[in-house]
Amino acid sequence: MTPGQRPLIIGIAGGTGSGKTTIARAILAELPGESVALMDHDAYYRDRAELSIEARAQLNYDHPDALENDLLIQHLDQLSAGLAIERPLYDFVHHRRKPETQRVLPAAVIVVEGILIFADAALRERFDIKLFIDTPADIRVLRRIRRDMERRGRTFEEIRRQYHATVRPMHEAFVEPTRRLADVIIPEGGNQRVAIEMVVDRIRRALRS
Repeated sequence: MTPGQRPLIIGIAGGTGSGKTTIARAILAELPGESVALMDHDAYYRDRAELSIEARAQLNYDHPDALENDLLIQHLDQLSAGLAIERPLYDFVHHRRKPETQRVLPAAVIVVEGILIFADAALRERFDIKLFIDTPADIRVLRRIRRDMERRGRTFEEIRRQYHATVRPMHEAFVEPTRRLADVIIPEGGNQRVAIEMVVDRIRRALRS
């Protein structure tokens, strides 16, 4: 990133299992690696060390209050100022932040992805481009089941209970309403390549300027 140049910050939102990470990686693949930093909102879940693992497992992780948005905003502002940050790493099996962090260097383009990134007005203001991945609920829930069972050690019953208790109602309350705040809506099953090319072209023009 050129000294004094403000990065282009892109937010990618959508429901759980909507394909946000896939779209983010597709955008990153079109750009020089050193020019892009990827920030995952999930890394900023609050560390509730004072609770037992059983109590932590019962928390509502689909509500905006579960995430430390102030820290993410601080980190985005530091990256915008040309400063490196230490990004948290989150352990989804034990519902805790890991003791180690990941160093993220300033970059010309910063991509932030997460289900609730448009629900916070102060965070939303940081995004130059806002994308919403619009995917039907049945596809999203099947993807979530597979992810949570394969990568997070959850049982089907645990996933089912969480989905009905928090995932679905929080999606309807906090995620779906932010769809109208997006600059671009990318439909699942639609021509995603066209949307990605449009976003990448916008990024390239910003980098040239």
